[in-house]
Amino acid sequence: MIITVKANIPEKELERIKRQFEEQGFQINDSCGANYHILGLIGDTTTLDEKSILADPYISQVTRIAVPYKQASRQFHPEDTIVDVNGIKIGGKEKIVIIGGPCSVEGQEQISRIAKEVKEAGADMLRGGAYKPRTSPYAFQGLGFAGIMNLEQAKKETGMPIVSELMDSEQLEEFVEHVDIIQIGARNMQNFSLLKAVGKTKKPVLLKRGLANTIEEWIMSAEYILAQGNPNVILCERGIRTFEKYTRNTLDLSVIPIIKEKTHLPIIIDPSHATGDWKLVEAMSLAAVVAGADGLMIEVHDHPECAWSDGAQSVKPKRFKEIIEKCRKAAKIVERELG
Repeated sequence: MIITVKANIPEKELERIKRQFEEQGFQINDSCGANYHILGLIGDTTTLDEKSILADPYISQVTRIAVPYKQASRQFHPEDTIVDVNGIKIGGKEKIVIIGGPCSVEGQEQISRIAKEVKEAGADMLRGGAYKPRTSPYAFQGLGFAGIMNLEQAKKETGMPIVSELMDSEQLEEFVEHVDIIQIGARNMQNFSLLKAVGKTKKPVLLKRGLANTIEEWIMSAEYILAQGNPNVILCERGIRTFEKYTRNTLDLSVIPIIKEKTHLPIIIDPSHATGDWKLVEAMSLAAVVAGADGLMIEVHDHPECAWSDGAQSVKPKRFKEIIEKCRKAAKIVERELG
């Protein structure tokens, strides 16, 4: 339920109203913007009577939220959420953020070299997998903590924040200490205990859409993180599984305007995992920018034919730079800019 209070409400009256609902067992989310001041009530509001609430002279409107996700709803939080990652802002209507790097960290020399190349090309952040969820138990599973340390060293050398995927809450402490954005992969989108764990931190969380999940299920997973007190959630579309075999997955670009309408959360697109083919990454990146994405996450490897994982979808640094340059021009169409 959303309680809209009058703009000129005295502070003591606002505290009185909040205390009144807290005493009834509700959690209060106080959101104040330039032209609004709302109180979001979290809890079972079925027992509350709108007419009785409106009897208070300092309350102007009462609205029940029909959707199951409350804190992620734009009704609950009208303004866009902007997630600040070491001064780089994801969300809003101005900047589009570029994240680049290899699927897997293969060692210090490799990740440092690629980090410098993607930064030179125009990337804002570095991605790299240290713990790898693989379909086959015999495939490369990542370097683990050593990979995280390799990423941190690359960060020191380039100044770029790092993004890496968390597989298990057992690794959460090292991620909180060393990683700037914690990625929750598609296979863990509905790992609710893991979502609750990252929700108890204040670290930015990049939540990928599941392989075959609906938009509402995806938003509900974000709600798990928000409900634990972490407001720094970034959604990431990486394609969903359909009957089509030509591409690795089917990139659902329609989610961009839908997420913008239904929620206040930023959304970025991963064209690499979506298509599984480096030749398609440029076209999908351009389409995502024009559709309103807040960022792109692109896999980059200087020797994709030798990559330890996902070489087929990785673009070379030169191509990555060309993609960024074209996306920069495309961003002007929607009155935004890269970086």
